[in-house]
Amino acid sequence: MSTEVTVHVNRGSTDSLEPSVDSVETRGSVNLRLASHGAPAHVHCRLDGDLERIAALETSNYYVEGDGETVVPVRVSAEAIDEPIEGAIEVQTGYGAESVVVPVTVNPVPDGVDVDESFAEPRRQDTGQSPTGLDRILSSSGLDPGTLAVCALGLFAAVIGTLTAAAIGGPVATAGVVIVVAGVAAALFLLVR
Repeated sequence: MSTEVTVHVNRGSTDSLEPSVDSVETRGSVNLRLASHGAPAHVHCRLDGDLERIAALETSNYYVEGDGETVVPVRVSAEAIDEPIEGAIEVQTGYGAESVVVPVTVNPVPDGVDVDESFAEPRRQDTGQSPTGLDRILSSSGLDPGTLAVCALGLFAAVIGTLTAAAIGGPVATAGVVIVVAGVAAALFLLVR
């Protein structure tokens, strides 16, 4: 989210500058809005102090239409700092005859939210019923229902392969059973380890 600062240009007289705030405190980028009151103006902007290290302007010279507005984005990278950085945005007009300085303090972006480890585990709703036999087996074995389902499916595939090889006979059928059983064993090993 950007902070916005308005600098009024030519409001009281030609080449006059009046900022809407005395200073700016932010954690992100700043939009400097140059608002012309009357005649068009050429405005020069620059960053001063330590603000130059973490902020950037697209260009330094801007043209403001008569009774128009020009937005000057000041891109700030506050993620890279650990302590507040102070500097200023300087705005000049009338070929440097008139200038105004807006002090800027950039505060560090706060670290992420601390999350307790208990949030990573799903909560079980108490339904008032005692756990079933399958629930007791699952909780004591440490295996989840998905793992057990894959194990049962692998065992079923091995049994079907063995029965098919016994019915057909021959070295090709036996090799097929060996491949199926080896695949099921490898899958179970990887799943349970």
